[in-house]
Amino acid sequence: MRPAFNMVFPVYTLQKYVYFCGIATFAGSSRRIWRAVAIPESVCFPPGLRAAPQYGQPAWRLITGTAAARPYFPVPGNGCVFSPFLSPLSGGFWVSAEKSLTFANEPNLPAMKIRGFFALLWAGLLAAVAAFAGQPVAELYDKAEYRIAMRDSVALYTAVYTPKAPGEAPVIIFRTPYGCGPYGAGRFPQGFEKGYLRSYVDRGYIIVMQDVRGRYMSEGDFEHVRPAGSGETDETTDSYDTVDWLVRHIPHNNGRVGFAGCSYPGFYAMMGGLCGHPAVKAVSPQAPVTDWFMGDDVHHNGVLMLTDSYRFLSSMNTPPGRVPAAKMPSMSRQTQPDERTFFLEHTALAELTGLLKPNPFWEEMSAHPDYDAWWQERDLRRACYNVQPAVLVVGGTFDAEDCFGAWTLYRALNRQSPSTPCHLVVGPWAHGAWRNGGRTLGAFDFGSDASWEYYMEHFEVPFFDHYLRDGNTDEAAPLPAAAVFSSGDNRWHTFGRFLSRGARKLTLYLADGGILDTRRPTAKTSASTYVSDPSDPVPYCEVSGLRRPKEYMVADQRFLSGRPDVLTFVSEPLEEDMTLVGPVDADLEVTLSTTDADFVVKLIDLFPEDDPLPGYRMLVRGDIMRGRYRRSFSRPEAFTPGVPARVPFRMTDIAHTFRAGHRIMVQVQSTWFPLAERNPQQFVDVWNCRASDFVPCRISLLHQRDNASSVTVWRLEAR
Repeated sequence: MRPAFNMVFPVYTLQKYVYFCGIATFAGSSRRIWRAVAIPESVCFPPGLRAAPQYGQPAWRLITGTAAARPYFPVPGNGCVFSPFLSPLSGGFWVSAEKSLTFANEPNLPAMKIRGFFALLWAGLLAAVAAFAGQPVAELYDKAEYRIAMRDSVALYTAVYTPKAPGEAPVIIFRTPYGCGPYGAGRFPQGFEKGYLRSYVDRGYIIVMQDVRGRYMSEGDFEHVRPAGSGETDETTDSYDTVDWLVRHIPHNNGRVGFAGCSYPGFYAMMGGLCGHPAVKAVSPQAPVTDWFMGDDVHHNGVLMLTDSYRFLSSMNTPPGRVPAAKMPSMSRQTQPDERTFFLEHTALAELTGLLKPNPFWEEMSAHPDYDAWWQERDLRRACYNVQPAVLVVGGTFDAEDCFGAWTLYRALNRQSPSTPCHLVVGPWAHGAWRNGGRTLGAFDFGSDASWEYYMEHFEVPFFDHYLRDGNTDEAAPLPAAAVFSSGDNRWHTFGRFLSRGARKLTLYLADGGILDTRRPTAKTSASTYVSDPSDPVPYCEVSGLRRPKEYMVADQRFLSGRPDVLTFVSEPLEEDMTLVGPVDADLEVTLSTTDADFVVKLIDLFPEDDPLPGYRMLVRGDIMRGRYRRSFSRPEAFTPGVPARVPFRMTDIAHTFRAGHRIMVQVQSTWFPLAERNPQQFVDVWNCRASDFVPCRISLLHQRDNASSVTVWRLEAR
């Protein structure tokens, strides 16, 4: 959905900055768009112009004099524009939408025709923009470095970037375990010059970056996903103490603070939202680490995500006796000569534990193979009650790392903290792509509406401006409760707080002969059988390299054609477009020849042969489930060989349109290597078993009257 731009006009001040302001309409709401660019002193316009707009006439005010410029917005009911941030001004004028005005009497006011004035105005300002749009951030901002003492006297390194432009400004905080470099006076992050962070530079925010406890330049001990309430200090108390210090010590802050972060920093952003400080008005956890057993980087449904967890947890390993420094000691482990070969040669997790030692978190994980209290207290959602600030949750449908977190955190907030102003934005993005690209992934270009610029302009900037700059904490932000982008037709959909209210369930049954049907099977006995062999696991991508490619989330699945250990079920060609938005529920009926197995279910868009991508099999969603957890993730249960068992599990939400003429495909397999660890396929401790414990398993997928296997999706009704 594209915005309708009603008007874009410059607001000028003689203080050295030009502010471009605009009003756009998107999904029925007005959004403001503005940008600050420094201009030379030679660009000057007559001060003292002032006039009042006629009642009910849409207008813009051009500011002159010495007051700092601020954006202007329509006044409900009369169409005029105003700014809640302006102190009394020495001069200015109103410009109507029709570009006509009556000047008030003013001494020494030069005579000027409005057309000539506008020509001069535009010429000067456009020249200024051309000359100064890429102005170095050092000319716009000052940098100061602090070591802020927490309540237990541990000092956290904090870099504060304050705008040189006059006036009060909101504060936005980025807390990270990945380092706040470059360190040192006068040195600015490269991201301040262009891209995501430049959006906040251009809007004159006070930008704060902090190394979390125990990382880089901060003191203390680092703990992965430190649970809220786990001791006298945690990430919520560190957030509170940081905010309290900032609002009391940083000049010209307006007393309103926000947190933002993506991936692991998304976890810390949400912790900032839980800190309880009254100055915190808005937070945006983006692709937040939420539950490392049920989803996100480390496990999916109890299965270790092997490539990501091995690489990430080794790189994040903090050695004992660490002292604050600008660089962390390198603890990363490589997978040579390629991922598949490396992990085939190191079959058992116990071998990897030996290679990673000392790694406290990995070793502690191995002592908690099931979803026990240790894991449960590290579930971010368990602390999300009575959340005071507004929340903007952001995620990507094709995020290979933290897709789970965004959808499930949003649902938990709506369920557990219903009075919290909560918004969800999910686009067709890989991990963090809404900050640095976004519109392309693999073979697909999702269009300009999926770009990071579009996201910032329509979602994140309006959200923080509303709560931090405007201070409108009593009014809802000009955003839909949920905005979700569907791939396939490449467009945005808006929803109320509960996405399912605009959709209906559709169950697809796996049937004999590789058929995918909406009708439940009627055969008394029917099954498809395959042998899962851990020594020859099904690959997750066509070519194995040193790192997991983000493109696997939309990759063509034809490279698996002909493998006997991959079952395929296909629908008839669709007669009309079908948009699916919401979770995907797999419900498998199986028999095993051993006592355990994993199950991978993939939902695929099969393109027709006359498509520009003929015969392409686009992965829309895939996920894995450990069979022993089919009834409880806390109390695993062995299979009885030859006895039918039901394995239900939920896959992360999708947002995709299967176009007319396309087919829906479902594939079922039991390995997805080395993306996910291999199951020994026996009911043994996977963390302490030996390579000799890995055995083949004969698996029958039942598709019969009393034991029907299916996949259930949510179809969006036409609106």
